[in-house]
Amino acid sequence: MWASADESREEIVGLYHHAWGHSNSTIATLTLDAIGHVPWWPEERQEVTLHHILVRVISETQRHAGHADIVRELIDGSVGYLQGKDNMPPGDQAWWEDYWSRLERVAREAGNG
Repeated sequence: MWASADESREEIVGLYHHAWGHSNSTIATLTLDAIGHVPWWPEERQEVTLHHILVRVISETQRHAGHADIVRELIDGSVGYLQGKDNMPPGDQAWWEDYWSRLERVAREAGNG
């Protein structure tokens, strides 16, 4: 899902909810071995099963959840699910603050380059 700078939050969330509803309907209606086509994939791989697509979506979600974690951390600087309720092992807060500071410095240097 791509968003451009001129799209509103409501448009983006609305599109996500539309895709979510379509996905739920597809999963409820079809069997895992149902065949579909992904027209933008290479021709030899365009025909796929619903099972294959679900595994890919789970994998992509897992991969990009890390990106959401970064955004979450930028909101208030805390780590974990809620501010004050991190899921860091005891004693790791100093390590995390040092790591975060290094990443912040590298990102700022890269942005100026």
